[in-house]
Amino acid sequence: MTRSASHAVAAGAPAPSVSAPAISTRRQAVVRLGDLDIAPENLRHGEAPDADIPQLADTIAAAGLLQFPTVRPGRGEEAAFMVLDGRRRLLALRLLRDGGFVDDDHAVEVFIETDRKRQAAAVVLTNTAAPVHVADVIAAIGRMLKERLGVKVIVRALGYGEVEIRRLAALSRLPSVALEALKAGKITLRQARLLARLKNRTQQAEMAQGVLDGHGLAEWRIQEQLGEGRITDRDPRCGLVTPELYAAEGGRTEADLFGEMPPVLLDPEALTRAWLKRAAEVAAPFEAEGLTVQLAPGEDGMDLPDDVEQLYYAYGGLSEEAALVYREARDRAQAAAEAVAASEPAAPDDDRPDGLLAFVRARIAQDQAGAGQRLATALVLRPSLRTGVEVDCYGPVEADVEPARSMDDEAGETDIETEVSGRPAARSAYAPPRAPAPAPEVEGVSHVLHATRTDMATRGLIRALADAPEVALTALIARLFGAIGAWPSIGRTEAALTITASDFNPSGGRIVEVLDGAVRERLDERRRAWEASGLTIIAWVHAMDLGDRLGLLAELTALCLDLREDRTSLARKAARSEAAEIADLCDADIARWWTPDGAYLRPHSREQLLTMLERMGAETDAAARLRKGDLVAWTEDQARARTWAPTCLSWALDPDEAADAGDAHALDADADAEAPDAGDGGGPPDEGQEAGDDAEAGREAAEDETTSGVRVFVVTPAGEAALVGGATIDAVADDAAA
Repeated sequence: MTRSASHAVAAGAPAPSVSAPAISTRRQAVVRLGDLDIAPENLRHGEAPDADIPQLADTIAAAGLLQFPTVRPGRGEEAAFMVLDGRRRLLALRLLRDGGFVDDDHAVEVFIETDRKRQAAAVVLTNTAAPVHVADVIAAIGRMLKERLGVKVIVRALGYGEVEIRRLAALSRLPSVALEALKAGKITLRQARLLARLKNRTQQAEMAQGVLDGHGLAEWRIQEQLGEGRITDRDPRCGLVTPELYAAEGGRTEADLFGEMPPVLLDPEALTRAWLKRAAEVAAPFEAEGLTVQLAPGEDGMDLPDDVEQLYYAYGGLSEEAALVYREARDRAQAAAEAVAASEPAAPDDDRPDGLLAFVRARIAQDQAGAGQRLATALVLRPSLRTGVEVDCYGPVEADVEPARSMDDEAGETDIETEVSGRPAARSAYAPPRAPAPAPEVEGVSHVLHATRTDMATRGLIRALADAPEVALTALIARLFGAIGAWPSIGRTEAALTITASDFNPSGGRIVEVLDGAVRERLDERRRAWEASGLTIIAWVHAMDLGDRLGLLAELTALCLDLREDRTSLARKAARSEAAEIADLCDADIARWWTPDGAYLRPHSREQLLTMLERMGAETDAAARLRKGDLVAWTEDQARARTWAPTCLSWALDPDEAADAGDAHALDADADAEAPDAGDGGGPPDEGQEAGDDAEAGREAAEDETTSGVRVFVVTPAGEAALVGGATIDAVADDAAA
């Protein structure tokens, strides 16, 4: 327990004047053990030594006195110094003297109080000595352990919980330079615990020395090492495997000593065996029906026959009746998945396997309906944390018909190849103006990640443009004029729209159901309506009212967007300019329909994922301790809960760029008007700076243990250790000497 050195008086004494505070008369000194005695005003004067004094003596012998006794000068025939606070410590020192470990000349550091009021306060309110820094406590525990005092002995001597002593013991194994950095306030107690988890003592010392040299602590390096190869209960296999099943396979679990990280599963082979057993129970009924079922517990590819291919929803290939069947099957599959996710992983004889079987059958029905009732002949079951298994359906390969290629398609490909190979096309002397374009984020971004970002951003703008018919009409007319009316014509890679009548469908890409998938489904409905009309396309379109025509135009135009960039070095600046204008006109916000999912998040690094969490206002300390796969799942959940999407997918300008662009437009529009006052400009406040000002709080606290008679350390913002618990005030003060 700690408190300030403010004045306090005994009960009944007059209150001190607040207008004239007294000058402290307390000083620190070193005196002989033989010159110390217990003051008669000490609350426990005359009491016999308690049974724990020998343990306290052992503690003092190993670690010394960390909390110095408070004494007053002796009077008359009293000893030279009389102990007001620290009776048990004096008794322990005398026990060491009687055992021959020290003598009466042994030096004892004390605080001497000469002011009568402060002497009274020292008797009534114990522990007036300076607070002990937690680094000193850790060092003291280390000295006790070196003297071969066991953890249980230290627990009995100090009265702390055993887990608290074990945590302090783990911290005591840190290099002295790390404890020095902790005491100097260069690292927090949480960071010290992070350092203590490293196995390499040399690396601990190097990182701590770097902190003292002013370089800061690279927490991400420690997190990467700690997360490498660690399997936790966030592993997808744990969606089907309970801790009991894992333990039955001989799996071991290691809990984090400090209680800050999830338990680590030490035997991934046992986890895989348990998952395979449970998944085999799910697969057995389907194998009995003649399906080929393969179990894929890891990332390794499956050994599937060459004559099968995965079944997907066939956009543009289903009749109205078939599409209705698919949507019903999809709803049933989603309901079955929700039912399985809501249940708990259970033993093989419980009802969760029945739910899993229903879910797998619903997924088979969905994929078969989406592929035009093509028959699924093979299944691949993969781990899923949400549903236990994820299902991929495969069917016989259908012969592909190579579509005829138009001259426009060939010209478009030639244009792309020309730009990529660095052979610029002929250009006129006139350089048309361009709208401001958002600069691509390429610092620390790989080509794969850049392609992923621009791919997803394209899909987001597809959805936004499809819902803004008037903007789509504007974009279409502008593109047609650029391709036909301007000379030389604006090539494919110089524009955001692809008027060659090829929809956005990059090789190796995916259809995102709520973004471009929703637009493709609308066109499916329109195609079926045209087929039922018996009219030509021109007659059918001309018969539409204006609203339907504009809606169809918006959908067709939106699917012609292609802003994907496969490499960071191939930023299409002109296309980005058009994308920024379109996004501004239709108020594009991808978060209205989609938030980052696993497929989007996986190409990002740990640091980029943590930055996302920070920008969306989510907790990052606990997330930083997760391994990559768990961090991806956590980021996906947090983004969904907040309806958040990265700003790099919005095609919006940076605030500074937008402000510059706005100033430029204002100057052009008001060229003949009076010049505006210089103080009128400026963009929005820098929110990033405000977020950067939210520094991590320095307050660190150990876990509360409120069991009667058990105390723990609580660390103040200054790193001072205080005792909290159920012991008496005097016992707290005396035991604090250790």
